This record gives sequence, structure tokens and C-alpha cells, in this order.
Amino acid sequence: MLGWGVEFLRAEMNRLLALLFHQGVLDEQFLQLQQLQDESSPNFVSEVITIYFHESEKLLRNLRLLLMERELSDYKKMEIHLNQMMGSSSSIGAKRVRNVCVAFRAASEQNNHAGCLRALELLEHEYCYLKNKLHELFQMEQQRALASVVRYPARHN
Repeated sequence: MLGWGVEFLRAEMNRLLALLFHQGVLDEQFLQLQQLQDESSPNFVSEVITIYFHESEKLLRNLRLLLMERELSDYKKMEIHLNQMMGSSSSIGAKRVRNVCVAFRAASEQNNHAGCLRALELLEHEYCYLKNKLHELFQMEQQRALASVVRYPARHN
């Protein structure tokens, strides 16, 4: 992959971003986040997303633990975790994750344990999809950055 041209990698990154926007995985907030990145902070987006993933893992674990309790009566605590997940997902442009959080919160407001379990399963699925795709995007970005610095001698056959 290192030998790929900078333009090819840029096109692949744009293709992946277009797919994620088309699928509704990301929204315009992600583009605004990208605009905050510059030469003085070249890894800004990946750093923000890494923090998001770290915090989201904790929130998902807490939600899972709350739902596994036999006598689930603390829907308010669940709503606090969901509001945090919704806010951080909104701030990075994770549209589908945010939308699942909204549905999850509605189920928790109704004290609907089965609905919460289904919503948690969907939330974990959407979160994993987002994480995998953004990881793929950041790998391409790293390769593009390397390819723009490293020059390969032309091969003569």
C-alpha cells in the first residue's frame, strides 16, 4: 500500500467519506471537525476520534452493565450515559450512532427493558461499523501522508 500514489489514496479517502455520508453514518459535523485540522495540529481529527472511541467504550460498557442487572430500576442513570453518548456522537458527526441513542433513550424513558436490549445491540453494531470505517479512513490518511513524503525511484523494466 505504501507504493500507492498520493492522488490515488486521496481519491480512496474521498470515496470512503462519500459512502459514509451516503449511508448516513456521518453528517456535516464531521466535515466541520476536519476543517479544524491544519499544519499546527495535523492529527487533530484522529486525536478527537480516539478520545471519542475511548469514552464511548466506557459508556457502552456501563449501559451493558445496567441492562444486565436483574432488578433494573435505574433508567435515569442509563439516560445520563445515553445523553453523553448522543452529545459526543453529535460533536464528531456520527449521525447513525446518535440516531440509535435517541431511540434507545426513548425506550429507557418508557422503562422498556426489551426495547433497551434491542437498542443496545443496534448501538453496538453501529458503533463498531463507525469505528472500523474511521479506522480504515485514518489508515489511508497515514499512508497518504507517508506517500507524500517518501519518493520512490522509478522502475525501469
